Amino acid sequence: MPYAASLCRSIRQEASVSIGRIVAALDGACVRRFTTGQVILDDINWTVRSGEHWALLGANGAGKTSVLRLIGALMHPTTGTVEVLGHRLGKVDVRELRAHIGLVSSAQRVPQDLTGHAVVLTGHTGTVQPLWRKYDADVRERAHTLLAELDIKELADRPYGVCSGGQRARILIARALMADPSLLLLDEPFNALDLPSREDLIDTMRQLAEGRRELATITVTHHLEELSPAIGHALLLRDGRVLAGGGADEVLTAARMTECFGRPIEVSRHGGRWLARSGTAG
Repeated sequence: MPYAASLCRSIRQEASVSIGRIVAALDGACVRRFTTGQVILDDINWTVRSGEHWALLGANGAGKTSVLRLIGALMHPTTGTVEVLGHRLGKVDVRELRAHIGLVSSAQRVPQDLTGHAVVLTGHTGTVQPLWRKYDADVRERAHTLLAELDIKELADRPYGVCSGGQRARILIARALMADPSLLLLDEPFNALDLPSREDLIDTMRQLAEGRRELATITVTHHLEELSPAIGHALLLRDGRVLAGGGADEVLTAARMTECFGRPIEVSRHGGRWLARSGTAG
């Protein structure tokens, strides 16, 4: 069996895991800038299991994007190890591995004239532009099914460029789900969304967690208000180090958020939703 096909089968088998199996693990992961020696991440230890939904928080420059890039197989650690879907970075073809990881980012390049359905189809090939000959009837129908699952089937024929920010975010999530990933990474998906669009996307994430019990998600954000009620775990970063990690109730406290962001912060929770605001010192 050719190596690529064998690896693809191995990744798919590992991705088809039951709830509670490890989907990503960082062990002493460090990242240093090659040219200057600057420490970007220092001794990161973190395990994500299937069915878990994590929030990744920290101030600007704390290392959130770098951690997400490690787990997304977009970069390698300088030292330490990173394993994703049962495969260690440095010992696996990362191109094959990336095909089984869903990634959603507001910075993704998407041709503005593509329809919502066409954008979702590109998730099957992992390309910016559609490769039409690669999409048979089953693949095209799956794209329609995902649009319906995310309650945006009316966007199938609408150009991406005229969709609202919230609609674009849900189209990109549908695109990421084309690979049927067991790990979905969301890099500030709420960026620049207005209040109604933010709330629609939060509800989408809640429904996704309820409907796909084995799916693990990691959401990078600056704001607790953007976390869906499905978020059960949180990791706080400060200056490239893990400040705290574990159950959201134990991590997202006023004391730890204050330490993380370097100013007094009050934290409350109502109806499964979090709220943070600047407090007063003393």
